[in-house]
Amino acid sequence: MPFEENVKQTKQAVETLKSINPTILVEGEIGNVGTGSEIHESVPDRSKELTTPEEARQFVESTGVDVLAPAVGNSHGMVQAMVEGDVKKRLDLERIQDIKNASKSLLTLHGGSGTADSDLRGAIAAGINIIHINTELRVAWRRGLEEAFAQKPREIVPYKLLPAAEESVKQVVLARLRLFNQHQGTSMAQ
Repeated sequence: MPFEENVKQTKQAVETLKSINPTILVEGEIGNVGTGSEIHESVPDRSKELTTPEEARQFVESTGVDVLAPAVGNSHGMVQAMVEGDVKKRLDLERIQDIKNASKSLLTLHGGSGTADSDLRGAIAAGINIIHINTELRVAWRRGLEEAFAQKPREIVPYKLLPAAEESVKQVVLARLRLFNQHQGTSMAQ
């Protein structure tokens, strides 16, 4: 939605939620990171829809959000080449640091699935506090389930098939936690 409408609706959401419970953390998203957690055919060019540091500052000040989700080269979902590992999303790390400095807010990376590990490490160092990797987890779940069907083609009992999907998701979570926690205890950009 247009910036002004996003500010208006987000401010209203913040006010409503904080009136219910002031300790609830409210997150707002600006820029365009697309919609849906799915496998796309091609990567759309959203380079003209990235969040600027000034927009980030203005959005946080105007809405009162606790956490900001900017568009910095990230996008919801993945493309098939990302699923296959041939292509990786690239983030604008300098923009992340500039947004962090301007907004003085916690930052979350929506649409982190399929991003190069080096960019995720750089994003954390630049000020990203939270990273969403939902599509990666869904791909792992599906691969694990497909593996279970391949190994047990006549099996129809879910609890005999689902452990493979669970293990596949677990391995992605552990790998990502190891990557994300490499910066634990280090000084990050403020």
